[in-house]
Amino acid sequence: MRWIIIILIFIVIEVYAFQAFRTISKNIWLSTAYWLVTVLVLGNFIYQFYGLARSDFGNSQAFAFGFLIVFLVPKMIVLAVLFSEDIFRVPQAIFRYFTEGSNANIKYLPSRRSFISKIALGIAAIPFGAILYGMFKGKYNFKVLKYTLSFEDLPVAFDGYKLTQISDIHSGSFDNKEKVKYAVDLINEQESDVILFTGDIVNNKAEELAPYKTIFNKLKAKDGLFSVLGNHDYGDYVKWDSEAAKSKNLEDLKTLQNEIGFDVLLNESRLLEKNGERIALVGVENWGAGGFKTAGDLKQAASNIKKDDFKILMSHDPSHWEKKVIQDDYHYHLTLSGHTHGMQFGIEIPGWFKWSPVKWRYKYWAGIYEEMGQYINVNRGFGYLAFPGRVGIWPEITVIELKKGSNSA
Repeated sequence: MRWIIIILIFIVIEVYAFQAFRTISKNIWLSTAYWLVTVLVLGNFIYQFYGLARSDFGNSQAFAFGFLIVFLVPKMIVLAVLFSEDIFRVPQAIFRYFTEGSNANIKYLPSRRSFISKIALGIAAIPFGAILYGMFKGKYNFKVLKYTLSFEDLPVAFDGYKLTQISDIHSGSFDNKEKVKYAVDLINEQESDVILFTGDIVNNKAEELAPYKTIFNKLKAKDGLFSVLGNHDYGDYVKWDSEAAKSKNLEDLKTLQNEIGFDVLLNESRLLEKNGERIALVGVENWGAGGFKTAGDLKQAASNIKKDDFKILMSHDPSHWEKKVIQDDYHYHLTLSGHTHGMQFGIEIPGWFKWSPVKWRYKYWAGIYEEMGQYINVNRGFGYLAFPGRVGIWPEITVIELKKGSNSA
């Protein structure tokens, strides 16, 4: 039944899209090309997802999904515009039928207006171009976002301390090493005191990271590199021959991160010291609401620090901050998260407006938020997953400078 409904919806979308196309073009060759492209895109999607014996979601499947989105979303917009016209056309046809009587020579349904079809196709061209750009350029359109946060109880020695946060690398999705090298150079150009990575370095398997080890091991910060695990790092989304194989994958992933230079924090803490003062860096394993892994243990992670320490928490999923961290007895001055990717799709005008459908799933989904005198930054992600692109929500490198003074965002 589910597939019957999906097929019927797809047929309706195609009927309306082709109506718009035929309204403005009667050329048989263009019509043939339209259907050829449609069949190729849909056929490739079906082949990639149902014609291959694969256990992993690979790049070829991602692009098959991406091209389906490229053509399906604009057609859905055409459907919406033409259907709005039919709200008036169909009642007119019914009225004429009952007032003029049944007559095979009478055309009861008014013809589609050409300008309506042109408007529909013109509107549809915007997401068509934007999604294509997102697949080939936008996914590597790295942006450095800079914030200054002030805290009255920040140790004096750390006034002006800079940290760079990256998140959600998803190395298994990359298809251009030169772009990744460029991003690593961009991170190093920030000359931050410390680099913090907040999880999901792979899609599923440690082997995805291996080809990029010599790129990411170029990351440098004088106080070191630290990381935590995200939900994808545990290998929960693929089938394994055994639990032992799955456990080995996780250990291999930790080893690779260590070889890159990351100190992986597994429900534990580190102290960053400067001129006899210190701040606490706390890292938890993944804790996520809504069915995601809840391996994070905040109490254990903070067991070796003091309650009055200035604290920076690394926790992959922002729902952890919302559900657990804000109300914790310990005051976590700054939490760094990722996970949402900003859905890799949205509209954003820096400093003024941001929107993405992911806001319906996550209250805190991108940027800086403040609750009860505590801050969180939700990084939009360094890489991408499933859809092989980004539209409007660009890959992010966050630089946060800590200042001593009255609280401000």
